[in-house]
Amino acid sequence: MQTLVRAFVRYHKGMGRMPWYWRPFLAALFVANLVMPLVFITRAEAQVVFLTTIANSALFTLLTAAQGFTRLLSLAHLPWIPLIYYLATRLDDLPADNAYGIWLRVLLVLNAASLMIDTVNVIRFLAGDRGELVTGLSDQPGQPEHSS
Repeated sequence: MQTLVRAFVRYHKGMGRMPWYWRPFLAALFVANLVMPLVFITRAEAQVVFLTTIANSALFTLLTAAQGFTRLLSLAHLPWIPLIYYLATRLDDLPADNAYGIWLRVLLVLNAASLMIDTVNVIRFLAGDRGELVTGLSDQPGQPEHSS
C-alpha cells in the first residue's frame, strides 16, 4: 500500500513538473475528463466519462509504481478507446448546440488527440526511451531522467 501511495504522489509531482507547453493541454484534459462530468453527473455519458477517469487514475498509479514517470504512462489511457467509441455512437442523439453536447464533442477531440500522442509515447518506450519524462523525481541513484 505504501508503494502505491508513493507512486500516486510521484505521478502528481511529475505532472506538476511537465514542461510549460504541455500544461494547457493537460489542464484541458483534466477539466474535460474530471470536472465537466461532475457538472453533468446525472447524465449517463458523464457518468461513464467519470468512471473511466477513475480507472485512468488507478492505472496511472499502478504504472508509476511499476515503471516510474515514463512514457509507459500513456497506457493508462487505454480505457479511452471504448469510451471514445461509446460517446461517438451517442452523438447523433445529443444536440451540438447546448453545453452538454459541446462538452462531449470537445472531450472526444481532446481524448483522441491524446491517444495519438500516447501511441507515439508507447512506441518510443518500446524502442528503448525509458527514462523519466521530467527531472527530479528519481529516488534511486542512477535512475535515468530526462526532460522531453
